[in-house]
Formats: sequence, structure tokens, C-alpha cells
Amino acid sequence: MNNTVMTKDLIQFPEGRKYDMVLLGRVAIDLNPVDYFQTLAESTTFKKYVGGSPANTAVGLSRLGRKCGFFAAVSNDRFGDYVTKYFSKEGIDISHIVRCKNGESLGLTFTEILSRDESSILMYRNGIADLALDPGDIDEHYIAEAKSLLISGTALAQSPSREAALKAIALAKKTSTPVIFDIDYRSYNWKNEDEIALYYSTAARDAHIIMGSREEFDLTERFLGLDGTDETSAKYWTAQKAAILVIKHGKSGSTAYTCHGESYSIKPFPVNALKSFGGGDGYASSFLNGVLQGWDIMDCLEMGSAEAAMLVASHGCSADMPSEEAVRAFIKQEKETYGEMIARA
Repeated sequence: MNNTVMTKDLIQFPEGRKYDMVLLGRVAIDLNPVDYFQTLAESTTFKKYVGGSPANTAVGLSRLGRKCGFFAAVSNDRFGDYVTKYFSKEGIDISHIVRCKNGESLGLTFTEILSRDESSILMYRNGIADLALDPGDIDEHYIAEAKSLLISGTALAQSPSREAALKAIALAKKTSTPVIFDIDYRSYNWKNEDEIALYYSTAARDAHIIMGSREEFDLTERFLGLDGTDETSAKYWTAQKAAILVIKHGKSGSTAYTCHGESYSIKPFPVNALKSFGGGDGYASSFLNGVLQGWDIMDCLEMGSAEAAMLVASHGCSADMPSEEAVRAFIKQEKETYGEMIARA
């Protein structure tokens, strides 16, 4: 692949730190139907996985060889045991995952796979554990041990998790730890779009990398008077602190914009999809893995797009996160089948 720009020239991560990334946000349980291509009302059998976008991304990064830590609150029950044991098995540090004290439950996500192109998600998020993360649970020393901090936008939906996330961002600034903001919009737990815009834009202004769909950027920019185009978004956020802005357009692909004014695009790899969710977490894992290692930005995009394709073709998310070797083998096979430039926009 021809060189474009090296991400190490866009963003520098502090050296000599214990963790490549500490993530903050949602840990949940996914229940995916085994008897898919039916409605949830018709499905009777489900397979359980660890879920939640930042949790999936952490597992993905760990399988790609990165060392991750995590800030989260989980339920003080067997499901809490399940997710923490799973993280430990995957090599993710759980020293800053706390147990809820007031009976909060892990979120349950039931997925409906109606066809290869039509899926939906039903979330149960009342009295939810992940939003019970408290500012007192955020440890400055832990952030100072990380090369980067990822904040999931869902963590901003409600107090006290909202304040915990903002405190983590403030401490990242204090400890010179680059911030990654994965907008990760879910309608649950938000009161209105004004609230969403207020907290998303606050987090985005201090982020060195911002990742989201066009819809998510529109929600973030509600009060900013922008025109809703990717180019205008890129110009605005790179004028704040962002070194890299990734805007995703689903089946149309995605584009990375840089603080140097360049843009680089990628298309999805052809794949026989099983479901329409989970790809974004695979994309984030491989893209951020490349950025952490300072790769050429097109290599980061290609690896991210490939892993996204692999995830929508699989039944699970966290359980099916691939190794780097597997992603590269997938790309090689796709190019042998469809041509060298198959994913180039």
C-alpha cells in the first residue's frame, strides 16, 4: 500500500506507560438469537456474550496485542462475575472495575436478526450498572499509566457516570494523556437532544481522536451552527484539538480527516453478512491499534474496515474479535478475490 501520512506524525502517545489504552464506559451483556432470521417474539434461544461498545473494543484491542485497562461499574452478582472473569481471561486489567452498591443491574441487549441486511437492538437499561460509575472511582494515577484514554459517549448520558467521564478527561489533560472520543450514541437514558449536544461537544473539544457516524456528529454539533457536511465538521474539530476525525457512513464507507487538512477514505470489504451491528467495534479496535503503533493512516483504515466486515459476518461481537494475523489473512483473501483496490474509495 502506498504511503499517505503516518499517524505518528499526527498524534504522539507518551512512551513508557503500562497500558496502551484505558477505556471508560459501558460493559453489558449481549443476547444474540441462535434461531435468527425471526422476530424477537419468535426467537426462543439466545447465546450470551460480553457486550457494550467500549467493552468490545477493549477485547478487540487486547486480541490485537494491546494492553488495556478499564473504568467501569458492574453489577454485584453472577453477571458481574461473568464479565470481570471474561475481561481477566482476555488480559484486560480489572483493578478499576467497581461493583455497584445499590442493586444496579448490568444492561441486557437483545438483538434481532431479521435478515442479513436488517437487524435491531432492544436494550434494557433501567437502574443500570454502567451509569453508576462515580467520579470517586476515577484514579489519576491509573490514567497516568496509560498511553491513551477512550471515552464512550454513552457514559455521558446520566449522572454520576457523566461526571466520572468528565473527570477522566480533565485528568487526561493534566497527565498529557491523549483522549479518544467514540461518540457511541444510544437513545436510551438521554432526556433530549439539547442534553446530548451539550455533553458530546464538551467531550469532543478535548479529544485528540473523534470517531462517529454522520448522525452522531450532527447530534454533537447541534448548537455549533455547522452545515452538516463532513468537511465542515473536520475543519471545526481539528481547529479544536482533534488530530484525527473519523466519520462513518455505513455501507458507503468511512473517511479519516487529519489536522493537516488531508482526508483518506475506505470502502467496506465485500462479505456475506449475518447481522448489521458489531462492525463499528471491530473497526475501532483495528483502526486504533494501528494509530497506537503509528501506522500509515490508510493501513489503519484498511485494517479497521476489514475487521468491521469480519464482525458483521459473525454471530457475536466480543467473542469473535480476531487476531491481527486473521485480519491480514482476510484482507489477502479479499484482494485475491476482488482485486487489490477493492476497499479504496
